[in-house]
Amino acid sequence: MLIQPALGLFLAVLAAEPVNGTTVGKFVVEHPTLHHLGFEWRIEGDANRNATVTTRFRKVGNSHWRPALPLARIGGENIYRRRENLDYTVPQGFAGSILNLEPGTEYECSFQLVDPDGTTGATEQVVTVKTRVEPKAFPGGRKLHVYPVDHQGPKEEPSFTSLMQAYYGAGLGDWNVVWERRVQPGDTILMHAGLYKSERLNYVDPQMTPFDGAMSLTGKGTLEKPITIQSAGDGEVVFDGAGGHRLFDVMATKHHIFDGITIRNTDVAIFAGQKEVLGAVALTVKNCRFENVGFGVWTEYAGSSDFYIADNLFLGRDDRFRLIGWTGPLWASAGPYGSHLLTSYYAVKVYGPGHVIAHNAIAYFHDGIGISTYGTPPEDPDQRASSIDIYNNDLHLFNDDFIETDGGVHNIRVMNNRGVNAAHGGYTAQPIFGGPAYFIGNLLYHVPSGVAFKFSAKPAGLYVYHNTIIGEQVIRDPSSNMHFRNNLFLGRDTPDRGIMTWANATEAYSSDYNGFRPNKNVADQFSWLAPQPGKTTYEPTADDWRHFATLADFRAQTKLETHGIQVDFDDFESLVPPNPTQRHAVYHAMDLNFRLKPTSKAVDAGEIIPTVNDGFVGKAPDLGALEVGKPEPKYGPRWLKWEPFYR
Repeated sequence: MLIQPALGLFLAVLAAEPVNGTTVGKFVVEHPTLHHLGFEWRIEGDANRNATVTTRFRKVGNSHWRPALPLARIGGENIYRRRENLDYTVPQGFAGSILNLEPGTEYECSFQLVDPDGTTGATEQVVTVKTRVEPKAFPGGRKLHVYPVDHQGPKEEPSFTSLMQAYYGAGLGDWNVVWERRVQPGDTILMHAGLYKSERLNYVDPQMTPFDGAMSLTGKGTLEKPITIQSAGDGEVVFDGAGGHRLFDVMATKHHIFDGITIRNTDVAIFAGQKEVLGAVALTVKNCRFENVGFGVWTEYAGSSDFYIADNLFLGRDDRFRLIGWTGPLWASAGPYGSHLLTSYYAVKVYGPGHVIAHNAIAYFHDGIGISTYGTPPEDPDQRASSIDIYNNDLHLFNDDFIETDGGVHNIRVMNNRGVNAAHGGYTAQPIFGGPAYFIGNLLYHVPSGVAFKFSAKPAGLYVYHNTIIGEQVIRDPSSNMHFRNNLFLGRDTPDRGIMTWANATEAYSSDYNGFRPNKNVADQFSWLAPQPGKTTYEPTADDWRHFATLADFRAQTKLETHGIQVDFDDFESLVPPNPTQRHAVYHAMDLNFRLKPTSKAVDAGEIIPTVNDGFVGKAPDLGALEVGKPEPKYGPRWLKWEPFYR
């Protein structure tokens, strides 16, 4: 049909006009975890971004509703890194979490969308969701007993001389691939005390792993009847990889539990998924010890889901007596990027939804815990890194970062972790694809780079609450939708470095109720980057930055931190900063006290944030990670009664 030029121009103008009203789209309940629930709500319109979603919840059967954090308004943020050809725009919508719930409990969750400019579609969602529980062995299944080859004495029946024999009924030599007596859902394989070491170059290896030394497990348990590989409780069970590349390959499994075993002397202890190939579902690894490994637990597969990696001790191969990192005299330079030997890479690295990584003690790796950087996230919510919990981990001595959320999409929750000694960065988002990513209640000490939160590659949706940071925040790559509340940032008197940098890529940002200790003899303590209205892609120049000598100057010019305060190390019971001239030094958590004095000006100086600081003591929440009058969180394995990383 031919349209007159004037009419065509008029219709084009109408099509280009922004739509301020909101059209409601798909509502997604993400994979629940033990303590948190995540949600997404797609929309169209709301060009002026004044729509809101209030959240409330209650246990099923209760009449009283409780408020939760409102869903975060996301959409339009441009996440990119040109040299890797990454260019992603966040779809319009809302996302967020209900935090700090009880495991194994049903909750009724209500969401109300309001837009002053009008709405189309159902503006209220009410859903009932149950939190998960810790996976455990099925008590009514078969018990299969495995003994070392050199075992002397009585055996409980049925008994086997290797894990592979119990799992498949496999034989020696070529017969190791004849799997005619497979493990069944609900079975528990009880590993009795002793050493299980592959003889991979032995054609008739007693462990039934000739040539590569790897144990490929492919069984399928169920939620009610998992397949469990567990210590029998009569002494330490040691799987020794004999220097092989992979020990356990479990990427074809469903609902498997590894409980109470030691894995050592292998590059990759548990390989659980390869990108665009296959990945494990509902893998549990708990109460285990990993030592002399290059990688602990690893999946890159988008469909890997609902892992529970908890209460483990991971000990890598890197230097235990000095912090090497990426720069300085201990760094071996070779070419433009240097040369770094990856003797140990990550303790835990995952992709996919619903993972829980909690109460682990980790040391001597390049990185501690990571979400795969991955790239553009899949559209399918069951194929994305969303609804992932990383909490109560004890992190010591890394050549790069403590925790990386670098490929996360929505509802990434990094909470109550303790990190001491990381050469390059502390808690990272490089990037986050919309968020929210919550960084709540974390401790950080001795990150010589001054990058407490490594927000890089233009991440979006960063919520930073109640962290105690002994060090600076200096990264200058602009981030979108970034919000700081109730944190403590204490400088180490590092020369020529201010205490705080805010690099904002869009107009959605906020910062208030934080405490700062500026570095001495530094002119530019606070650096601020605010984009021009309407920008979603921002490559700032030096002229775009504004610098301030004092918190008062920053407050007056930006109208932020109206409740921010200045603090110092005498606000703590007993804490001194790391020496900024000794970048390779190693500090120990046992020697550090992050508790505030009851008389500190940071006490009762915070903002109330529902489900984040409920149950605070006093008139208001304290700043930082630890509330005066409440017990300190338990960091690391709950079974571990001694400090694992001390001299």
